[in-house]
Amino acid sequence: MDEKQQKLSLKREVGLIGAVSLIAGTMIGSGIFMSPQTVISSVGSSGASLVVWASCGLLVILVSFCYAELGTVIQESGGEYIYILRTSGPVMAFMLAFSSILFVRPAGVAGISLSFAQYVVAPFYPECPPPVSVVKCVAAAAVLVLATVNCMNVRFSMSVQVFFMVAKVVALGVIVVGGAVMLAKGNTESFQNSFENSNVGINPIGVALYQGLWSYDGWNNLNYVTEELKRPEVNLPRALVIAISLVTGLYLLVNVSYLTVMTPKELMSSTAVAVTWGNKVLGSWGWIMSLAAALSAFGSLNGTFFSGGRVCFVAAREGHMPDILSMAHVHRLTPSPALIFTTVISLVVLIPGDFQSIVNYFSFTAWFFYAVTLSGLIYLKIKKPELPRPYSVPIVLPILILLVAIFLVLAPIIDQPQIEYLYVALFILSGAIVYVPFIHFKLCPGMFDKVTTFLQLFLEVAPAEKNL
Repeated sequence: MDEKQQKLSLKREVGLIGAVSLIAGTMIGSGIFMSPQTVISSVGSSGASLVVWASCGLLVILVSFCYAELGTVIQESGGEYIYILRTSGPVMAFMLAFSSILFVRPAGVAGISLSFAQYVVAPFYPECPPPVSVVKCVAAAAVLVLATVNCMNVRFSMSVQVFFMVAKVVALGVIVVGGAVMLAKGNTESFQNSFENSNVGINPIGVALYQGLWSYDGWNNLNYVTEELKRPEVNLPRALVIAISLVTGLYLLVNVSYLTVMTPKELMSSTAVAVTWGNKVLGSWGWIMSLAAALSAFGSLNGTFFSGGRVCFVAAREGHMPDILSMAHVHRLTPSPALIFTTVISLVVLIPGDFQSIVNYFSFTAWFFYAVTLSGLIYLKIKKPELPRPYSVPIVLPILILLVAIFLVLAPIIDQPQIEYLYVALFILSGAIVYVPFIHFKLCPGMFDKVTTFLQLFLEVAPAEKNL
């Protein structure tokens, strides 16, 4: 029985270094190379943009403390999905799984792969924007390569994550040092009257926060793989604090460096801010920044894949998705059917994908479910104080973050309504409509049986047990 159990559960192979690399390596992706110009365009001044970046970092650190408590009370993989299932019930959890698996996670993968591709092909088209078809083909190739890596071996995908984590920290370190040198030479033009022309409307601040928070996205990735984490009650909060503090500090220093080298107007007009910075500071070696940004996005894409497949896997294990998606490879112990499914949906989202739209709709949906998750933590604190809590936060903290999350969801809609937000909201609610006939009343229960059996044999997978 022990041998069988060992074969059919995911192994605890992620240690503290792997955990920090998974969080920081996913957070430091395309955002810090793509979002600074949008943030400063929205808020209108260098001072306000730095306040936005610092605020995003503080918000993410505070919300991660709440997630650390949730992750140590509910020690199961699946992140928001499993927390909402245990606190708000199956209907809301299914709505999350439905929108996350069919939109949020694939949109994240598509957005990061598009920015990776833009930096890869940029040196080949120095005089003009690269063709959209070329960018999307390179993005699709990156998605397929990382899908293969993650299906092959957990340890190997963690090694890839650690390698790219080191590469991107070095790249950001170069930007920070270069900025410090320019600052020492007296390049302080961007910091004089730094709050002049600031836009303080609800919509500009909301959009700037969406773009900034996109750059911090990935802070919650470790909560998706709790069952594969060694000593989660110790390593989960520790890894969150180390990784997010590191990233926040780096992001602020990198933005100061960008503003030291470029004026706010130059920053706003740049399509690839790291490349513009590289050309100004490194001269003929400016192409290195294009390579660094591509490596950074590739590492972030790997982390998004690693955790994203687990949401699909856990939802299927709870009966909210087809059974085949809850299975793991009998030898490699990776949730390969869930990873393959995520890959296919990501490639579909990539076809019409536009980076800016993906970021806004991704952030809107993500923060809606963060709000529901934080409500669950407040519920557990009030109704179930007796649960063992190796790590705990004051109840004021989730209440405060919940109010911020509500602002982030409502601000862009109230101040500048767009029909697209209505479509996204209807898509989230459609999860409840699908839930009633197919999950609650179990219509067509044997519909996928033959397909499941065929795929189980073809993919060499078997049902996986919880690893508690």
